[in-house]
Amino acid sequence: MLEFVKVDHEADPYSIANTIALNALVARAKSKGELLAHLKKRGVEEDVANATVFRLQEKGLINDSEFAKAWTQSRHTSKKLSKRIIASELRTRGVDQQSIDEALDEIDDESEYRTAFSLAMRKYSTMSRLEPEVQIRRIQSLLQRKGFSFSTISRVIRELGVRSDEQR
Repeated sequence: MLEFVKVDHEADPYSIANTIALNALVARAKSKGELLAHLKKRGVEEDVANATVFRLQEKGLINDSEFAKAWTQSRHTSKKLSKRIIASELRTRGVDQQSIDEALDEIDDESEYRTAFSLAMRKYSTMSRLEPEVQIRRIQSLLQRKGFSFSTISRVIRELGVRSDEQR
């Protein structure tokens, strides 16, 4: 585990940038884009930041592919997010498209459906006293916020067996 290092402001800019980068990596793994943005925010010149990030990549402390895989697994498992939302989050963090695609390939469509169904089932179990139209609307809203496709949402609602008066 990395530990915080005190910044020596009288040292050369490369060692300052290295210290700032290492301190940023203590809290959690970061993508190359996140680390470059962090260094820029802290006032490190662009060429110094690029050199620092390149050295950290060579040492194996920054790896966008591994970061994307870990992020995808974490967000899909704990936050129950869809592949679409996870891809958007990774793009925001500056991860390249190839790494995003590789990470998302680990989540198959059936796994994504099971995640959506378990979310919907948990929500459905708390709404027994509500009208079916309200139940459907709330389940649809939840799954849409999590980024699931219309076809997945329709399949989940159909398999839950919730029917409004219009569908009967």
